[in-house]
Amino acid sequence: MEKRRRSRSPGRKGGAGKKAVHEVPRPGDKSSLTGQPYSKRFFEILEKRAKLPCWALREEAVRMVAESQSSVLIGETGSGKTTQVPQFLLEAGYASGGKAIAVTQPRRVAAMSVASRVAQEMDVELGQEVGYLIRFEDVTSDKTVLKYMTDGMLLRECMSDPMMSNYSVVVLDEAHERTLSTDILFGLLKEVLVKRSDLRCLVMSATLEAEKFQEYWDSAPLLRVPGRMFSVETFFSLKPQKDYVETAVETCSLIHVNEGPGDILLFLCGEEEIETACAQLEHEFGERGDLMVLPLYSSLPMQQQRRVFPPAPEGKRKVIVATNIAETSLTIDGIVYVVDPGFFKQSVYNPRTHVESLLVSPISKASAMQRAGRAGRTRPGKCFRLYTKDAFETELPESTHPEILRSNLSSVVITLKKLGVEDLVHFDFMEPPSPESMMRALEMLHFLGAVDDECELTEIGTHMAEFPVDPHLSRSLIAAGCRGCIEETLAIIAMLSVPPPFQRPRWNPKAADKAHRVFASGLGDHLSLLGTFCRFGSAESQKDFCQEHYLSERSMKQAENIARQLRGICQKRGLTRKAAAPDGGSLTLAVRKSLVEGFFMQTAYIESGGKHYITVRDQQAVNIHPASFLQHKPEWVLYNETVVTDRCYMRNVTAVAPEMLIEAAPRWFHPDTCKFAEQARKSLERALPRVKK
Repeated sequence: MEKRRRSRSPGRKGGAGKKAVHEVPRPGDKSSLTGQPYSKRFFEILEKRAKLPCWALREEAVRMVAESQSSVLIGETGSGKTTQVPQFLLEAGYASGGKAIAVTQPRRVAAMSVASRVAQEMDVELGQEVGYLIRFEDVTSDKTVLKYMTDGMLLRECMSDPMMSNYSVVVLDEAHERTLSTDILFGLLKEVLVKRSDLRCLVMSATLEAEKFQEYWDSAPLLRVPGRMFSVETFFSLKPQKDYVETAVETCSLIHVNEGPGDILLFLCGEEEIETACAQLEHEFGERGDLMVLPLYSSLPMQQQRRVFPPAPEGKRKVIVATNIAETSLTIDGIVYVVDPGFFKQSVYNPRTHVESLLVSPISKASAMQRAGRAGRTRPGKCFRLYTKDAFETELPESTHPEILRSNLSSVVITLKKLGVEDLVHFDFMEPPSPESMMRALEMLHFLGAVDDECELTEIGTHMAEFPVDPHLSRSLIAAGCRGCIEETLAIIAMLSVPPPFQRPRWNPKAADKAHRVFASGLGDHLSLLGTFCRFGSAESQKDFCQEHYLSERSMKQAENIARQLRGICQKRGLTRKAAAPDGGSLTLAVRKSLVEGFFMQTAYIESGGKHYITVRDQQAVNIHPASFLQHKPEWVLYNETVVTDRCYMRNVTAVAPEMLIEAAPRWFHPDTCKFAEQARKSLERALPRVKK
């Protein structure tokens, strides 16, 4: 049979792969990447790969990328687009000439798990020819030609390499999730494609809004990958449900009693709902012993997350109760039944009140399709939707509301300024954020000293943009460099950048609370985190220390890694050389003053009745979060963020003195100019003489 020539991009000579795209390796063949013979496991996996819907369209996918600088591929969950298409491009020679293929993912977990799977499929070691890059973790090498990374990490690479010169193809996967970084990458890539004719951009999604992506990418060609591995039968509720958690638990029970073998995946909104559902299912079926109930959410310890992957023991069925982390980020074999209540939690930032609310919201149609697809990975499955068909067709949005329209844009603005984007208003966003959101972000950066009156980056702003953390945190770190407490501030920021390390298992919450109290500082949460970090670092056995004190060892080790990397950035920027002796010889005072320089706008004073606090920026009534280590009510507090659940809470709170506020931001806190309530102004007046001294 005559072999067709493989597609190549214009002007491309040869490639890394020796085989055409449609050629299949045979036993005894040598790997085109390592030069070693393929293993037996490689051919076992290859048989499964050849059955994926994507496999039949591999030449069409490569041809589309070759013939157009930007293109769109739509494929349902289970079609194999994330793992297979980048390999097709690699085999077609797109990683030649020292360039690599970048594949972005919206979540860290997805980048790690997909890279691991692709390394297995290609019969190479993870971190060599195939690797992943996520915030504070780089598992790549000089040999890496296929790099899975979070969209945020590609964005950070653009700061030092605006032309993306290390890559021949950029694949933007799961584009329908519309994260902040993905939307910025859209605009940047459109500009780079004009300047680099050899660069290719492939947008991949499971969305129903293909035409919207095509229109944005200048009528880019579209390839649809039909179907998934196996069919999924979908059932809708006949009427709306009053309590979706209770209904979901009942549905899982009915499936277990009446349906054939196969594991169940139940989607719920958060940790509390998941633990409640798990407890109810265990209570109902615990004595029978034929049901394994496994929770899955991002803050769960890694060893407990891994329990969802192995097959259930003979004669048992798994029920995995998960957040939408299982929607796209993880693939769990053995799922046959999916229970979808139709809700998820999303954060919404109000630029006027500066409050971030965590709201339970209806999912999109694209997400509903993704969830259903989880049931068709290994065999035909069933999806039980706990909402009506009419609600699906008329009430659910087509795709998830873009993050850029519901987020604090301060990080976006400083990133764009660092990337050299002068005209923020006319930047080519797929869906532009409101001018008010952009102006509020610029205002905040101006107060922090990151931009000047002309909205240009200052020296402080240039330093801040280098740190992959929130602008408030990076500003505090720069202040710490001048106060001789940079190591302590690094530790606090690292602890704030990982999932909460304090574990509170439902089977022993009181013992956990007692164990955590040994870390409590009377001054608040930031110094409590510092104490936890220091004691973990000096422990003889860190594993035993974490078990004894109900801490997540993974979070703690991750914090150590983050502190190490942030320290490297500080040294590179010369911030450690600016260190002076701590204020008055007190490290805790120096640390709190450094935090005030970054968070002076996020402070609150206690109202006259003493029941709650009033934020200085928006005069909002707030309370200290119940999980805070700060058990008393100081006159003034500083907080990292506010979240709305049943009430508006301040999270990560530390007591501060009013003279610190006047010293850090006199235009905000001088008693003659501030517009706070009477008791707050009197407090500042009493502190003013101490500042002058």
